[in-house]
Amino acid sequence: MDLFGAEQKPTLWEFETLVSRQGYKSVAGIDEAGRGPLAGPVVAAAVILPEGVEIPGINDSKKLSPPSRDGLFEVILEKALSVGIGHSDHAIIDRINILQATLAAMKQAVANLTTPPDYLLIDGITKIPITIPQRTIKKGDGASISIAAASIIAKVTRDRLMVEYDIQYPGYGFAEHKGYGCASHMAAIAALGPCDIHRKTFRGVKEHVKAVNGE
Repeated sequence: MDLFGAEQKPTLWEFETLVSRQGYKSVAGIDEAGRGPLAGPVVAAAVILPEGVEIPGINDSKKLSPPSRDGLFEVILEKALSVGIGHSDHAIIDRINILQATLAAMKQAVANLTTPPDYLLIDGITKIPITIPQRTIKKGDGASISIAAASIIAKVTRDRLMVEYDIQYPGYGFAEHKGYGCASHMAAIAALGPCDIHRKTFRGVKEHVKAVNGE
C-alpha cells in the first residue's frame, strides 16, 4: 500500500511523519555516495533521527559546501539515534556492477544500525533486497531529513577515504576530485595507467587497462 499521495509535496519531515502515522516507529533514511566516480568505493549510510529533531542547514549533501558538510556530519552523529555505514569497494563494483554494489552497500548500512529500523526511506528508484518495508523517493536527499542526513554521512565518509587513498596512490589527485572523471583525473590515468582502486569496468578506465594488457 502506498503511504503517500501522488501529489504530495513533502517538507523535510513530512515523509517521516506520514510513515509514523502508519504505526512505524523507527524510520531510517538511506543514501549513497560514489556511484559515478572512476575510482574508490561506493559508500552508503543509514540514519535514524529522533522525531522532530532540528538540524539547521541540513540538505542534500551535493548542495552543501565541504565545511558545511563536515559540520553537519558531526551534528548528525551527535543527534541521531543510530547511524550505519556500508561500502562496496572497486573490486565488488567490477564484479557485480555498480547498481548491485550500491544495493549491497545500502543493505550493509542497514545491518550496521544499532537500532533496528521498521521502515526504510531510500533515495532513488530501486528498493533494497531486504524484507523491511520501504519506500524509494526520487531526489529523496532533498525531500526527507533522514535521507538528507544519510547523504551527508555517506559523502563525508567517502571523501575522507579518498583523501587517504590520495596518500597511498599519489599522482591521481584523489584528494581533490575524489575519483570523479574530471580532466585532470583522466590525464593522470592516461599518463600513469589505472591504479589498484580504479574501477576497471568503467569507461575512461577500461580502455587504459586494455592498453596496458596490449589489447
